[in-house]
Amino acid sequence: MKQFSSIILILLSFSLSAQSLYFPPNTGNEWETLDPADLGWCADSLNSLIDYVGSNNSKAFIILKGGKIVVEQYYDSFTADSVWYWASAGKSLTAFLVGMAQQQGLLNIDDPTNQYLGNGWTSCTQEQEDAITIRNQLSMTSGLDDTQGSLDCTIDTCLQYLTPPGTRWSYHNAPYTLLDGVLENASGSTINQFLFNNVSLRTGIFGLYVQIQFNNVFFSTARRFARFGLLAQNKGIWNQDTLMTDQQYFNQMITPSQDINKSYGYLWWLNGYESYMLPQLQLVFPGYTLPDAPADLYSGIGKDGQYVMVSPSEDMVVVRMGNAPDGLEGLVPTVLGNNIWQRIGNLTCGEVAIKEEAIESKNIIAYPNPGNGSMNFLGLPATTKQYEVFDHTGRLVYKEHTNSDFINFNLESGFIP
Repeated sequence: MKQFSSIILILLSFSLSAQSLYFPPNTGNEWETLDPADLGWCADSLNSLIDYVGSNNSKAFIILKGGKIVVEQYYDSFTADSVWYWASAGKSLTAFLVGMAQQQGLLNIDDPTNQYLGNGWTSCTQEQEDAITIRNQLSMTSGLDDTQGSLDCTIDTCLQYLTPPGTRWSYHNAPYTLLDGVLENASGSTINQFLFNNVSLRTGIFGLYVQIQFNNVFFSTARRFARFGLLAQNKGIWNQDTLMTDQQYFNQMITPSQDINKSYGYLWWLNGYESYMLPQLQLVFPGYTLPDAPADLYSGIGKDGQYVMVSPSEDMVVVRMGNAPDGLEGLVPTVLGNNIWQRIGNLTCGEVAIKEEAIESKNIIAYPNPGNGSMNFLGLPATTKQYEVFDHTGRLVYKEHTNSDFINFNLESGFIP
């Protein structure tokens, strides 16, 4: 039986050294920028990314790095002052507000929902209704029937029992929407007043929940969408102002909320887990929700491709607003989000470098280090072994078995034994 040597983990490092986050002032239009060239991003690759986003019916596209704007692009007649809807990405903002209400002692997410909406908010029996909690609403596990009728209808006759709460994950809008009523009855203020007093004045995340039929839909500008991503990247802390003092809740919000859909937190979509489910489907798919995105990504995602995507490891927030890509109207186009990250991963044209500690113990010489797009490795143990190369997002980009003692790695073509 062949013996394999230890895996050599090669890290391709393209970004600037880590630094503290920048936060724009709460009012005004001032927002510091960062030159893409300072990140080693190729102009051609960046233009290709911007064109790709624009060709998919987008209206706004922003990339923050360290809180600073690296990319800000608007399409057609859309501008920085234009207002657009967040769709279901607004769910993530609602989850944040619920956490703030809990830390203020206004509610507890393990409370029964009827404690705030009153008995009879569903057509379930009293025992069935008593079992539904705020946590079930946050995690999409209310057990209410989404197999017939309108998924948006919040009238009690629309809310029928299907399964015990917590036993079935279903992307059911109505129980989520009723979180607004829970929050309002717990706080004694409207959801817009609660947002304004607790978040907007402290962060500049101004906007408005607007009732459209049964739904409350949040509207704001793209920059305010990006502000929310920056707040989420910093775990609910804006500059020196800690909005989310309940860090246990924040961590629960961006980690799996149940074992059925492992890629769903409290109204946030998660990456990096072994499987995921999608709205309106009772199917479990293997792998990451966005396979070309960083594993630590958590996102607010809405219909027609409204995205606020946060990656702490990449020190990055990505925002996209607009209409649906052609042929995907009314859906949550995860393919669009994945393709955006795939192109972000290909932006760098700078030097390739590896961490010395990754090779010192193997008596391997790496030259030139850093290299301009390629690198040689000499002195590899002459036994069969497996090499894995990861890009700067942590994504496996190449894997090979070889017994060669010399390898040339090229950024574009991979290993050439």
